[in-house]
Amino acid sequence: MFDVCRSAGELTGTQGVVIPHQNETNLMLREDVVEAIREGKFNVYAVKTIDEGLEILTGTPAGDVDSNGEYPEGTENHLIAKRLGELNDSMRGYFQGLFASGG
Repeated sequence: MFDVCRSAGELTGTQGVVIPHQNETNLMLREDVVEAIREGKFNVYAVKTIDEGLEILTGTPAGDVDSNGEYPEGTENHLIAKRLGELNDSMRGYFQGLFASGG
């Protein structure tokens, strides 16, 4: 990924890769990648959860579920839950019609 970012233009420090934290201890990087990281031009983000990666990629809090099973507004998980609910609602009529027609 480093080479892709570098070939697309100047490394600005906003580019990087997300890796599972378990891979951090075994990570082997070329010297040019290590130098770019030292200079703050490239990042390697070792994450423990999908939510951590989501926050890095979007710059928005992932959000923790509350006691009612809902996520706070303004979080990525709230948007995801909302969209999944919309998709569920849109398919509800489809499946009801499918079964009613004997299909």
